[in-house]
Amino acid sequence: MPIGTARLGEMLVKANLITEEQLRKALAQQETSGGRLGANLVKLGFISEDDITSFLSKQYGVPSINLSHFDIDSAVIKLIPSEIAQKHMVVPISRTGNVLTVAMADPSNIFAIDDIKFMTGFKVEPVVAAETSVKNAINKYYDSAGLVLDIMKSFDDKDVSQVADREEDINMAELQQATEEAPVVKLVNLIMSDAIKKGASDIHIEPYEKAFRVRYRIDGILYEVMSPPMKLKAAITSRVKIMAQLDIAERRLPQDGRIKIKMGQKEMDFRVSTLPTIFGEKVVLRLLDKSSLQLDMTKLGFEAKALADFEQAILAPYGMVLVTGPTGSGKTTTLYSALYRINTPETNIMTAEDPVEYNLPGINQVQMKPEIGLNFASALRSFLRQDPDIIMVGEVRDYETAEIAIKAALTGHLVIYTIHTNDAPSTVSRLLNMGVEPFLVAASTNLILAQRLLRKVCQNCKEEVQVPPQVLVNLGFSPEEAKSLRLYHGKGCMACSETGYRGRLALYEVMVIRENIKDLILQGASTSELRELARKNGMKTLRDAGLQKIRDGVTTIEEVLRVTSGS
Repeated sequence: MPIGTARLGEMLVKANLITEEQLRKALAQQETSGGRLGANLVKLGFISEDDITSFLSKQYGVPSINLSHFDIDSAVIKLIPSEIAQKHMVVPISRTGNVLTVAMADPSNIFAIDDIKFMTGFKVEPVVAAETSVKNAINKYYDSAGLVLDIMKSFDDKDVSQVADREEDINMAELQQATEEAPVVKLVNLIMSDAIKKGASDIHIEPYEKAFRVRYRIDGILYEVMSPPMKLKAAITSRVKIMAQLDIAERRLPQDGRIKIKMGQKEMDFRVSTLPTIFGEKVVLRLLDKSSLQLDMTKLGFEAKALADFEQAILAPYGMVLVTGPTGSGKTTTLYSALYRINTPETNIMTAEDPVEYNLPGINQVQMKPEIGLNFASALRSFLRQDPDIIMVGEVRDYETAEIAIKAALTGHLVIYTIHTNDAPSTVSRLLNMGVEPFLVAASTNLILAQRLLRKVCQNCKEEVQVPPQVLVNLGFSPEEAKSLRLYHGKGCMACSETGYRGRLALYEVMVIRENIKDLILQGASTSELRELARKNGMKTLRDAGLQKIRDGVTTIEEVLRVTSGS
């Protein structure tokens, strides 16, 4: 029989791989969030997947393998259907004569083995592999490509021909009917579920003159994943709009909406934005996964001193903390982590956001609605009549909002907000350009934080790489360090979809507004003068933070050059 939850736990405790207390915590988490016991033990950091795999291999006398080292033939993959692979967490890896070797997360699952025997007619030889690598292999080999082809075959030309003509000629009733056709529904559901599996942050559905494509943004980089037929353009776009409760008849103006779906134990939000282009409407869906929101500041990528400075600033009773960076640089995660850190029953925290991306318990979050006059400035005025202790503003875009935020900071409130600049020192110039007086900036600001996101080297295929010392010297390392520094890159594997990168972490530039910095602001100093003094005070620039990540072996030179400038 498959290893029962309790039995696996008892076996691991008996082998001294985990403690009774750790087992109890993992079982409690399993009841709350679901999933297998092994996966919950790994998630809590009590044991590694390699340890579980090695243990099961010895326990059941079957070999263990690393699936990332295998390139499985498509003919072998076709022997086991996708639904069976997902149901039993198995992947066929090779066939010799009448023997089919399958990788399993649970090699004791005789039900799965019998099922596969009956279906294929082959003798089944199990090998054990880590649960995550089995999931990754299923996602890779049973990918969307085959499913898309199957869905396309189910389309009847006469069913969709009416949406292939010029958009102005489309009959709304016919279009509504086309969006309810099973193949269109399946294809849109597939696009969304596949994006979740691949860990995408955004889905781009893009119409062009002679092409229609779907792209995913994964770890900050866009990848094309499919090109549905042009004749489905209007039907797919309208299907997404219907799910987001948008007006499918309005194709001349941008629209914004939201889709909520549940996948197993996961609740996913998709923020939907449509934009009219010359060849149709482009649709972008931003994936908001509440379960993946990282609220522990120690795990975001802060250096020790930068984290200490940031925590000191957000724990201050009043003043301003500014977070800056381009769109998609992780500012929301940093802001929410800060609010999570300072959220106590004794504080009244109010946020003005556009949009509210995640709901945080114990915090009063307000969604901006400019169309009815509820903007950042009017929300801030209302907040000050609500007896707040801490105010968070999603973005300061104009003088009016900046002025109210500064006055709030000067009258005993802690104000945290974001602003779009390239680095921390240039934020001062941005505020002055908005019309804010230098003495107000100097008096109210506690700290300015700039950030970027960079990709991490995939730990599955990480290997050492040689780089000429002069390249490292040009990057900013000392000649002595350049000679001894060990560098790594990912060679590409199944786990990282052959990119060499998997996951992201943040780079931080934390500028504390000390008295000498305030004096420079009052004197109208330039950005370069402010940066120079901040560095003398101990500030690490984004490039400095990037070099440290290279030293730590977690990223590559190419990534640091991609997201930081040389200053």
